[in-house]
Amino acid sequence: MQEPLGELPAVYRELPIYYITNRLTVVGAGTTVHWPRYSQVMDYELEVAIVTRRTRADIPNTESGRHIFGYTIFNDFSARDRQAVEMQGRLGPAKGKSFDGSNALGPWIVTPDELGDPQTLAVEVRVNGETRARGDTREMLFSFEEILAYASQDETIHAGEVFGSGTVGNCCGLEIGRFLESGDTVELIVDRIGTLRNQVVRQG
Repeated sequence: MQEPLGELPAVYRELPIYYITNRLTVVGAGTTVHWPRYSQVMDYELEVAIVTRRTRADIPNTESGRHIFGYTIFNDFSARDRQAVEMQGRLGPAKGKSFDGSNALGPWIVTPDELGDPQTLAVEVRVNGETRARGDTREMLFSFEEILAYASQDETIHAGEVFGSGTVGNCCGLEIGRFLESGDTVELIVDRIGTLRNQVVRQG
């Protein structure tokens, strides 16, 4: 256990702050995620993600919903100890977020007509069957449309790209002071999408 995370810096409420990770480290539901050897502190993050359906730059807020193909669950696995060191360099996370299996997605992509309002999704985190957190996408600081419009400013967004919502409140170990152990099974449950289940196993 450690002290829970404190208040976010004010900039998180002013801009939809994000980072870019390695697009080739994606795994699906049921995959075993191998803990990076350089890390001692492994964490989960429950996010909802959008998959884009069109290619365009400078997408207006009023049109960005039409660029969303569907929604899925995203477990943004994080090597917290390495991330904490890297962030001191003020360039964002690198190996704290990019390692094989660090981006787990699934189990389905649900289209907007099937999902309904994405800002009304109840979520839950379970580790080894124990509920660690519950939350709701109503708490998002920015809507999916705002996130996509912001990311597309003077930058072409291509069909098939994935954007996460950011962690739903209290739905990561960093926020509640509880991290993962080798062998843990993490289940991320999102209303109207399903359950993304992965096990984490320490290497070597």
